Amino acid sequence: MARKYFGTDGVRGLVGSAPITPDFVMRLGYAAGKVLAQNSEHAGVHGRPAVLIGKDTRISGYMLEAALQAGFAAAGVDVKLAGPIPTPAVAYLTRALRLSAGVVISASHNPYQDNGIKFFSSKGNKLPDAVEMEIEAAIDEPMGCVAPEKFGRAKRYEDAKGRYIEFCKSTFPNELDLRDLKIVVDCANGAAWDVAPHVFHELGADVVAMGHQPDGFNINDGCGATAPKALAARVVEEKADLGIALDGDADRLIMVDSEGTIYNGDQLLYLVTQARLATGKVDGVVGTLMTNMALEVAFKEAGIGFARAKVGDRYVLEVLQERGWLLGGEGSGHLLCLDKHTTGDGIVSALQVLSALKRSGKTLQQATSQLQLFPQTLINVRVAAGTDWTKNAAMVAEKEAVEKDLGDSGRVLIRASGTEPLIRVMVEARDAELAQTLAQRIAAKLN
Repeated sequence: MARKYFGTDGVRGLVGSAPITPDFVMRLGYAAGKVLAQNSEHAGVHGRPAVLIGKDTRISGYMLEAALQAGFAAAGVDVKLAGPIPTPAVAYLTRALRLSAGVVISASHNPYQDNGIKFFSSKGNKLPDAVEMEIEAAIDEPMGCVAPEKFGRAKRYEDAKGRYIEFCKSTFPNELDLRDLKIVVDCANGAAWDVAPHVFHELGADVVAMGHQPDGFNINDGCGATAPKALAARVVEEKADLGIALDGDADRLIMVDSEGTIYNGDQLLYLVTQARLATGKVDGVVGTLMTNMALEVAFKEAGIGFARAKVGDRYVLEVLQERGWLLGGEGSGHLLCLDKHTTGDGIVSALQVLSALKRSGKTLQQATSQLQLFPQTLINVRVAAGTDWTKNAAMVAEKEAVEKDLGDSGRVLIRASGTEPLIRVMVEARDAELAQTLAQRIAAKLN
């Protein structure tokens, strides 16, 4: 059954345009309240289902929070309002507080004009596709209202940041600290602005914060994990040891070394895997269709299983759970360490990298030097919503021609973005110029 509202990571779009409008979000809250109440074993202090709502720093978050709250209340669901807080914090607190579900108002790495709604189950996991489809079906039903005596109540949850900070610190080894490191932390003017610097500082690091002055409009604007060059420049300027870049909702991680070299999610996943391998067995790692071929080759040589999931950290999680593995991630910076958290967490992932570096005494460059990434070219082509590239005969023919030219020395991946009206064209080859040329050949067929 085709999805009508949910994409790769919840419901997302331009604020003021369907579906990100106050009336739709209220109906979404009502529908989700009804479905989640039926699928949860937990209830709030008043005997009703209870959810936690967090958000990032977008100006539209105020409006959408109120609409969601109204929808949940009409469905008889209690609400705890956490305010601006990272997405993985909502996942953790939902589980820790034994709530029915967690809800995040965020468009992650997108600009401030966009926003979205994503859900976590009572166990702190992204909702399964089947539950999302139940919610979609309920949205299209007439919105009702429970009896007045069953209305949900709302309350501010004041301790959210403090509890999450302590949780993050608990994932770092007790016998280690960060006292000899100067770290620049770029919070993307997003949800982690008043959380991430505290975590690294309280573990002993000399922290220089940037992207920590949100105004409702500057989230992801030339900063954070989607624009790491600003962090790289600041690390060099501050003569820092490392840089940590998060995205707007703090579930992605990109890092920078003292020379200003940027390390993506594939490289960081390799580093964390090698560190785990040094202290025990790693059965397997899950990447995505976009994961660099170099990881697949490296893990095969090390006797580590490797599987590819569809693009999106929720699908990485599904394959990890199916296979009983613990480590996975995406080149964009979503890393999953299921022995530390139930979902991707930029801060927790950074702590896993830092603990690996502390134990080994290596730099980022030294710890990843054995991994030589194959050149990739990714071209994003903006298209009309709902465009199906597979029906573009010229593009299909060009893709087949490029694959024939590459043979066994590379690969082609074309996919529609699950969060934006884009067709993503990726070509991987051993030669960078060839990858660029071939990707441009394919992308040109969309114009």
